[in-house]
Amino acid sequence: MDILFYHPTFDTTWWINALREALPEAKVREWKCGDHDPADYALVWHPPVEMLAGRTLKAVFALGAGVDSILSKLQAHPEMLAPSVPLFRLEDTGMGEQMQEYAVSQVLHWFRRFDDYQALKNESRWEPLPEYRKEDFSIGIMGAGVLGSKVAESLKVWGFPLRCWSRSRKSWPGVESFAGKEELGAFLRKTRVLINLLPNTPETVGIINLHLLNQLQDNAYLLNLARGVHVVEDDLLIALNNGKMKGAMLDVFSREPLPAESPLWKHPRVAMTPHVAAVTRPAEAVAYISKTINRLEKGEPVTGQVDRIRGY
Repeated sequence: MDILFYHPTFDTTWWINALREALPEAKVREWKCGDHDPADYALVWHPPVEMLAGRTLKAVFALGAGVDSILSKLQAHPEMLAPSVPLFRLEDTGMGEQMQEYAVSQVLHWFRRFDDYQALKNESRWEPLPEYRKEDFSIGIMGAGVLGSKVAESLKVWGFPLRCWSRSRKSWPGVESFAGKEELGAFLRKTRVLINLLPNTPETVGIINLHLLNQLQDNAYLLNLARGVHVVEDDLLIALNNGKMKGAMLDVFSREPLPAESPLWKHPRVAMTPHVAAVTRPAEAVAYISKTINRLEKGEPVTGQVDRIRGY
């Protein structure tokens, strides 16, 4: 079989060697402009239209958990990928564990009031504060896919009230499930910490706006681990400045890198990281991809295929 590889920033040599070792029967090559030779599979991240257009492929693998860059290009260039070609995303490959670490560390940071103590430290004030109670510190997870389930699992052991909201109802032990637009309000009203893990679809762009934030409990927190386009950043600033929101931890932004003039940089109750909450772990990704290709070749069932209509 022939495999094409394209990623604008990854170590291409490492990936090609690792794929050749995992799939010794495969011929793996880096795609370069002008390469129109046949291929069976393509492994890509932000692929040029030319790379995929007109090819007869058995499957395309996105080298990350999201496929929005591919789907957005398909809207403008439907010829880039035939509807019959399966599109796969990396289901976990270490991302779940990274999301767990990030979410647990930040929730505990807020719960133990370390944000407040840092603010007091900046004022040279020694002032023990009342403890929060776990029963009053409910956590709501928007997006109940693989990563959402991992985050809920990691927070469950700490005893926080947990709830999730998604397109369809989930049956996670110890997690109250809400589904659909008609139950979004009920989900928000008893949520103190909102964790966003939604997929990027036309329906979710701008979903975390002032109207949504105002439905959360007072002094709420936002942890955005999904996509920057989910959050209306100006609305978040309004909610932080008027006291509705107590803090926000943001890993993703509407524009990346975040422009230097963005007021998010200097806001005292906004913390941020540069889109590093969960990165692709190469060895685990190669293991998943090679396993999936082997199963596809044998006609066996696989997981991780994207529903192009839903967008995830």
